[in-house]
Amino acid sequence: MKQTPTIIESNKVIGIVSQYLDLTVTPFGQSIRSVVRVDTRENMYNGDGVVYLLQMFDVEELVNNRIGAYMVFLNKNDQAGFHTHGTRNEQELYVVMQGEGEYSDRTGVTGTVRTQKIKKGSITAVNGIGFHSVKNTTDEPLIVFVITSNEKNKVLLNEK
Repeated sequence: MKQTPTIIESNKVIGIVSQYLDLTVTPFGQSIRSVVRVDTRENMYNGDGVVYLLQMFDVEELVNNRIGAYMVFLNKNDQAGFHTHGTRNEQELYVVMQGEGEYSDRTGVTGTVRTQKIKKGSITAVNGIGFHSVKNTTDEPLIVFVITSNEKNKVLLNEK
């Protein structure tokens, strides 16, 4: 469930992430800035714990991206459960910026689950038919940069 954290909670999460990453954004033609907002997701996609989304861009600010955010798992076993973006015709890319965890994926609801360890520098990608999940496996924060793009925009670019 999406929730808006208190200002104190948002500042705490930003402060923790700032210990590991520079949260500066330099959008073309605009002033340099930082996090636009922090969203809280308890039991995200039936996962465990709390996941914080540090939104770096306003809605529809980027032409071909719905999300450009840091997904933050502060505690061991915090998890975004299995989910798909197929209903929205999206592809999603994860870049691990800090920490260690597990990334799992499968084709469809009943496909075989594949799990791999992820760490700083790991990159994963999933398309519309894939289901995926991420879990923090250590006491250090797991920070993942997420880019979600809509496949229909890719088709439009290829039609030119």
